[in-house]
Amino acid sequence: MPELTEDVTYRNEDWYGEELTDRHFVGCEFFDVDLTEAVSRGAVFTGCTFGNVRFNASRHVDSAFTRCVFRRCNFFEAEFTGCKLVGSTFFECDLRPLTVDGGDWSFVALPGADLRGVRLTGVRMREVDLTRANLTGATVAGVDLSGAQLLNVKLGGADLRGSDLTALDPTAVERAGAVIDVGQAVVIAQLLGFRIG
Repeated sequence: MPELTEDVTYRNEDWYGEELTDRHFVGCEFFDVDLTEAVSRGAVFTGCTFGNVRFNASRHVDSAFTRCVFRRCNFFEAEFTGCKLVGSTFFECDLRPLTVDGGDWSFVALPGADLRGVRLTGVRMREVDLTRANLTGATVAGVDLSGAQLLNVKLGGADLRGSDLTALDPTAVERAGAVIDVGQAVVIAQLLGFRIG
């Protein structure tokens, strides 16, 4: 059974390079905690708050951060593989460069996030809030963006191949140089009111 920790507040702690395996945190708060180069495997954070936490170069595999709040956290070169972040919210976080491979980031709030050059591949991001987010030059490949909020998102030069773009209003985003596949081109043409002959 995972080790359970509930309603504990951690402040100014050094967890550099910490191995978090099969730990379960519920309703915990982390302020000014250094998780640089930490590794989580099968760890679960439910309803936790992270403030000024350094996730730099951390690796997270098959872990869950559900309904968590991240405020002014740094994710420089962080990697999430097969992780679940459903319902989490990011405020004023440094998210570059970030790598997300697989997992479920549905209902995540990233409004106005600077996501230039990030790598998002094979991840479910249903109904994610990317309003005004900057994904210039990002790789967003094979991502389920159904129902996503994409108003005024910047997609210039982004690789969007294989992603679900049915929620995209092509007239309400910056898109110059974005790369799409043939199937997506048909979807976008239909969104613009064209009939495919």
